[in-house]
Amino acid sequence: MAKKLFIKTYGCQMNVYDSARMADVLRPLGYAPADSPDGADMVILNTCHIREKAAEKVYSELGRLRRLKDAKESGGDGRMVIAVAGCVAQAEGEEILARAPYVDMVFGPQTYHRLPEMVAQASRAGGAVLDVEFPVEAKFDHLPDHEGPGAASAFLSIQEGCDRFCTFCVVPYTRGSEFSRDAVAIEAEARKLVRAGAREITLLGQNVNAWHGEGTDGRNWRLGRLIRHLAEIDGLDRIRYTTSHPRDMDDELIEAHGAVDKLMPYLHLPVQSGSDRILAAMNRQHTADDYLRIVGKLRHARPDLALSSDFIVGFPGETDADFSATLRLINDVGYAGAYSFKYSARPGTPAAEMEYQLPENVSDERLAGLQQLLGEQEAAFHRTKLGAEFPVLFEKPGRKPGQVAGRSPWMQAVVVEAPETLIGRIADCRVVEVGAHSLHGEIMETSIGDESGAERICA
Repeated sequence: MAKKLFIKTYGCQMNVYDSARMADVLRPLGYAPADSPDGADMVILNTCHIREKAAEKVYSELGRLRRLKDAKESGGDGRMVIAVAGCVAQAEGEEILARAPYVDMVFGPQTYHRLPEMVAQASRAGGAVLDVEFPVEAKFDHLPDHEGPGAASAFLSIQEGCDRFCTFCVVPYTRGSEFSRDAVAIEAEARKLVRAGAREITLLGQNVNAWHGEGTDGRNWRLGRLIRHLAEIDGLDRIRYTTSHPRDMDDELIEAHGAVDKLMPYLHLPVQSGSDRILAAMNRQHTADDYLRIVGKLRHARPDLALSSDFIVGFPGETDADFSATLRLINDVGYAGAYSFKYSARPGTPAAEMEYQLPENVSDERLAGLQQLLGEQEAAFHRTKLGAEFPVLFEKPGRKPGQVAGRSPWMQAVVVEAPETLIGRIADCRVVEVGAHSLHGEIMETSIGDESGAERICA
């Protein structure tokens, strides 16, 4: 009888990928995925340390899990192993065990390939397992292959860590220095994902466009060359990558946006602020004009490119003039989407020690104004697609019976009335209505034929 495994994932796409690979590692030990922690034999919290109060959310969840663990074990239903993984585990491993001694395993994001030995150690008497080292060996070399059918859209981690050391960010301390997988390993995993059903692959990294590694020809490649190579894989129809740093957006990668049809016309390129003074305090290593020049090159290479970004308001010392510069940059660029946050001090980062930490009410007011502007831009971008025709990759059933949902080339959610046989396929659609958070479309008549769904659907 299979043991039940429940993984709760916080944060970024890298954590989503890591959670899936942890499930792969544990499958040979007899663990099968569960939909909830109730009655689970193992529960893993795969944590994120980027936002304020991230650790407190973990402790709150651990309190709920303790009650489930006590109920299971006191009822004679076996043991529940509780594990904390990811960046909070890396940053606060010993503190977690001190505050929550009922936790059985705490391990960082570089160690989950060692899960089998950690599970064996935790099953023996002698207390909890703590593993937050940065191992010498690359974890990807020790992971099992993906098994079984996969989703139409898949993640593929190609790079980890960051050497940029933005003053507000904990990633260099929790994920370590930059590491790039070699192109042969990346291609092999991409081909496996395609054989399992993936039509779209998103290449992941904390600083993904810093990727560089040995190519299949033995030469050193950068991300643009890797994308061109992966685009040659039959059955792979769409390629994306995230998250990028402006300093690593080289000309070869920019040119790939114009030359590689499979590279989707949507790019997440964080800027954080439009003020050169604040960018310098953040150690972003670029100016607002540098960022705008990159955007200009990208749009010259791919005129239909849509951009999203990250913004932090209320960074220590941010003035009204600094904030106004950010609003000007947003107006100059025009975004299709964005993530925006109030600055939150992360312990151990240089920014946490800076003077002039802004009052909450000032940050709140600025965030509201910035989000209003970004929301207006996103809505305007969606409206440009009314009546437009483009291919959609359908990934799942819609919220209502008879609907299926997918993504446009620009990452917009698209919902149509169609049979579920369309899931995993690409079909041409026409947008007939623009909603608050999605586009509503119809399958074009020339795409409808046999009962399997289409004559012009890519299969």
